[in-house]
Amino acid sequence: MKRYSETVLNGHPDKFCDLLADRIIRYAYKTDPEAYAQIEIAVWSDHLFLNGAVVTRKKPDLDIREIVNELGNEIGYTEKNHIDVRKYDIIDKICWLTESPKSWTHFVNDQSIITGYAGYDSKTNFLPPEHYAAWYFREQVIKELKCGPLNGHGPDGKVLLVMDENNNDWTIKTLLLTLQQKEGYSFTDFTIECNQVLQHAFIQLQNTDRRWIGNWKDINVLVNPNGPFEHGGSDSDNGQTGRKLVMDFYGPRIPIGGGALYGKDLSHIDRLGAFAARKYAIELMAHGTSEAFVSVCYAPGMDTPLDVIISSDVKPHKDPYQFFKFDEMHQLFQGKNLLDYDLDRLGTFYNSDLRFNF
Repeated sequence: MKRYSETVLNGHPDKFCDLLADRIIRYAYKTDPEAYAQIEIAVWSDHLFLNGAVVTRKKPDLDIREIVNELGNEIGYTEKNHIDVRKYDIIDKICWLTESPKSWTHFVNDQSIITGYAGYDSKTNFLPPEHYAAWYFREQVIKELKCGPLNGHGPDGKVLLVMDENNNDWTIKTLLLTLQQKEGYSFTDFTIECNQVLQHAFIQLQNTDRRWIGNWKDINVLVNPNGPFEHGGSDSDNGQTGRKLVMDFYGPRIPIGGGALYGKDLSHIDRLGAFAARKYAIELMAHGTSEAFVSVCYAPGMDTPLDVIISSDVKPHKDPYQFFKFDEMHQLFQGKNLLDYDLDRLGTFYNSDLRFNF
């Protein structure tokens, strides 16, 4: 069976907007652990647009410019790169309200359709293998951009792979990396270095999971097939929060409910429900199912979901209508220190063990 999936790096303008929205929410939580937030961010050229609302019991002590610079430094958009976040013209239209957030955070304040999925096993973090692999190569490239042979390149880029799944034999057929390179750097040297990084990552992948078969020489490896890519980020493409939903959930094979994750506080039904559904599906895996699909839909102002559909080889271990009550989910997640969550990576299920270590 042919499978394929795609991810983008943190320097892609869409993902930069996602991460920045959640970085602002992180600081809002430092002011009020029950903060409400709904933030949208867009970026184009040297303009950064922020809108939405944040509600905390006291006024947050934060500087948007400093937060933008902080994230830019971590990603690699500095004075040494074609994109330097310090040069962004920031248009901040966020509405900062100082009052109790409970009127927004303690009930279902929107309609929503939620999808949760778990399958395969812990070696794929219970994701389809093609989506796990796309995330895996993404993470390896990001690591090499920070402290490896690709240091100084990026941070904008994408990973796409095509694979064959034949029961427990998984063969990568095509591996595509589109990556921003240093200005004036030899394109030949760049593509060779990228190829070596991907090959090393592939060997590591095979060493950790023998289901990945095949030889590196047989993979169609493509690096910047359109030629040199020097001017990345918001100078080559506009960006906006919430555009990478398929990447943030389970890849193109698994249907998603439709609600974006980034830019929303952790009590928002799209986000809270998505994590609860993922947790429920993983627990079904622990009880013996080979795969689990969970679908839940909500109406505004109603604590109990309108409907729940469970697809599993085993009988549900908990009453789903009780489990997916808003108050139950809210208590489950609010019982933890929200600041322990890494909000900058909360929108993806790649590291299931990180977010579902219950």
